Parts: sequence; structure tokens; C-alpha cells
Amino acid sequence: MLKKLKKALSQTNFLLGLILLLALIVRLYRFDTPLADWHAFRQVDTASVTREFVKAEKIDLLRPKYHDVSNIQSGLDNPEGYRMVEFPFVNGFLALILRQWPSLDLVIVSRLASILISLGTIAVLFQFIKQISGLKIALLTALLYAVLPYSVYYSRVVLPEPYFLFFATFSLWQFYLFAKSKKFKYYCLALTGLALAALLKPFVLFLAPAYLMIIWQFRHQSLWRDPKIYLLPVIAFTPMLLWREWIKNFPEGIPASDWLFNGNGIRLTPAWWRWLFYERLSKLFLGYFGLIFIFSNFWKRTADFYFYGAWWLSIVIYFVVIATGNVQHDYYQNLALPILVVSMARGMVIFYEQFKAKIALPLALTILGLSLYFAWQEVRGYFNVNHTEYVIAGQAVDQLVDPQALLIAPAMGDTQFLFQTNRRGWPIGFEIEDKINKGASIYVSSSYDWEAKALEEKYQVLAKNENYIIIDLKAKKP
Repeated sequence: MLKKLKKALSQTNFLLGLILLLALIVRLYRFDTPLADWHAFRQVDTASVTREFVKAEKIDLLRPKYHDVSNIQSGLDNPEGYRMVEFPFVNGFLALILRQWPSLDLVIVSRLASILISLGTIAVLFQFIKQISGLKIALLTALLYAVLPYSVYYSRVVLPEPYFLFFATFSLWQFYLFAKSKKFKYYCLALTGLALAALLKPFVLFLAPAYLMIIWQFRHQSLWRDPKIYLLPVIAFTPMLLWREWIKNFPEGIPASDWLFNGNGIRLTPAWWRWLFYERLSKLFLGYFGLIFIFSNFWKRTADFYFYGAWWLSIVIYFVVIATGNVQHDYYQNLALPILVVSMARGMVIFYEQFKAKIALPLALTILGLSLYFAWQEVRGYFNVNHTEYVIAGQAVDQLVDPQALLIAPAMGDTQFLFQTNRRGWPIGFEIEDKINKGASIYVSSSYDWEAKALEEKYQVLAKNENYIIIDLKAKKP
């Protein structure tokens, strides 16, 4: 009996290892390209916090800075370039590595770190779902998380999301183990995971229905009478609340966020339904055909069905509350990724069981293949470098310009051009004299427009070709 158990465990670990290896391989696709792919505007803002930590005399987690000194994000001039969003413990950790080994590339290290933490999420999700739904669904969940195109791309981005998903999922898993066993170590781990997730994204609060369903499912253990249950959210969210209170001292570094809720009035309108449930979940995540597996879940309403239902309720509430943010940016739907792959896996198993053995497997695999194919058609463009001219111009600036120079890199407020220059400054033109008075000394543009032509007539040109023009704003022409 013991030998059979060891054999089963070794086979399970081997299969999980293969899935993790596959996940690693597909996530290395174009991982060394410049940080100018999909949602580069948000990725470079995150990466530049790490870069500024590397450049600084010391890593001050309470005063993170980035490359943008304009007033675009907050509406206030930000001469110090403060960046007060998520608590930057991830950026600080990556900066320690880069300071220790300066020859390492910031973008590659950041992407590799995201990839590794996403592998951790796969392992956590596997262990969690194995507890709830069994080995078969757990393995399939891990496999789907490994290969789903949306998951692949957003597991190698330079954003807080990969870390947020790990800590949020880890916390749910540990809370489930605590509810099941009442062991204090699981409580502490659940608390730690929840606190770290909240420091990255307060949206973890929306998972409350999933936590409550766990408590309900183990109600026979009188969990409602355990004071630790009520202390969990209080203790876990206290660091986040303290951080949010602290950053009020730096209003110029807090991006406007009220628009995320319902800034354009789209909540629950036909457009909201279309964008979130058709364009994103059905089309982008599931490649249309994956919907078959999602709906297959209703054929089997066991205990796990209701827990997953509570998890989906969390996501729907999140979509309703953060309505404009979710419609505006598809990376906001990362929170839905774990429960979506779980539901897809569970539905696939149920689908297989509902058909005759001879046709079940090929039919399920055909549907899965079509789902992945059409989802890949939506996601494959995300890996493309969209502005090679920014990269070329940025490399020229990095060779010709003083590292301490403040520069103007106009891109209509998009900071990815500024990031490629490895300098701080303004991601928008106009009011050039005012920016010069605030310290701007270089103007670089990848488009030879009216503003670049006017400045060329007035100031000395450091370099100019078909890709860019670099102008010295401190050297007027005679």
C-alpha cells in the first residue's frame, strides 16, 4: 500500500513538473524583446520604479520614484517623480538583485521574475484545487493555466499582476487548509498572503465571497465563533490602509483613479456586457469554444460547484464596481484568470464524462484545440514591439546625453518613449520654455513634426536621422 502511494505521488509530481516545464518554455517566447509591447505604458511605469531604486543611493520603499516628472498622472507637478501606487516591495527586491549584479538587464530580470512567480501560482492552484475537486481537475487546471494564451502573456509582463495573483491564490488555499484543520500555521500563511496581495492591489477585497463560502462549507467546525476569522481582514488590510494613508503626503505622485469605478458611465450598459463577457472572457480568454466547458459546469452541482460559484460572484462584483477600469484595460481581468481556468478544467472533465467513451476524448480535445487556437489569434499581437522608433531613439539618447539630464520625449503622455531613453523627464511636448525653466535640457522626438522643426531652428541639434532628432535645449543657435 505504501509503495503504491509513493508511486502515485511520484507520478503526480512528475506530471506537475512537466506542466511547469511547459509553462516555463511558452513564457520564454520573446521574453528578451524591448519593453514596448502590449500595455507598455503601464509596464514601463512599473519597471522605472525598479530602475530608479537601482540608481538611487539607497532603496527607500516609502518614497518610490519613477521617470515621469510631469503633471499628467495626478494633475499636479511632480518634480521628484514620486510614484505612489502599489507598495513597491517587488521593485525593491528586483533592485537588490540588479544592484548586486549590474550587468543584468532590468527588463529581462523583471520578466523572468514574473514568469517564476507565475509558475508558483500554477503550483499553488494545483494544490488548492486538488483539495477541493481532486487530482484530475487539479492537473487540468494547472495545464490550462500553463498554456492559455492570455495567461502566457500576462505571466511575463512587468506589472504587479503576476505577484498579486500568486499571493491572492496562495492566501485562499491556506485559508481553506486552516478552515479544514484549524492549524494556526495555515492561518498565519493565509494572513501573510492576503496582506501582501492587498499591498499590491486592494482588489483582493473582492474575493470576500470566496472566503465566506469556505467558512460556510466548514460551518460544522464552528468557525464563526473563532475570533481569528474576524481578525483576518482587519490585520491583513491594516498595512495597505497605512500605506494608503502615508502616500497622501505625496499627492503629486498619486495617479487619478476615480475614473476606474464608472468614469464613463458604462457600468451595466450593453457595452459593459459586451466588452467584459464577450470581447474579454469569451473571445480573449476562451477563444469562443472554451465557453462550452464553462457551461458544462452546470451539469454537475457538487459541493465544489458552490464554492466556485462564490468565486465567480467575487469576479462579477469586481466587474460591476471597477466598471470603467475593467472595460478600459484587459489586464484588469487578471483577477478572473484562476477561477476561469478552474471552471474550464472542471467543465472539461464533466463534458468528457457525459459522452460515450469513444467520442468523448477526441471531441473534448478538438474543442480545447479550437479554444486555444482562436485565443492565440487574439493574443499573439500582444508580444509585438509596437514602436521600434522609440527603442532606436532611446539607444541614441543613452549614448549621447548626460545620464542626469531631464528630457522631453513627446509621445502624447505615453511614457514608454521616455523609458527607452533611460532618463527622467516629460512624456509630452508643448510649453517647452516652461519645461526648460523646470530643468529640461534635451528634446528628443521620433517624428519630425512642427514642434521639432521649430526647436531645430532655435537650438543646436545633437543628432538627426530618419528615425529621430535630438536637440540640446541649453544651446541656442546664434
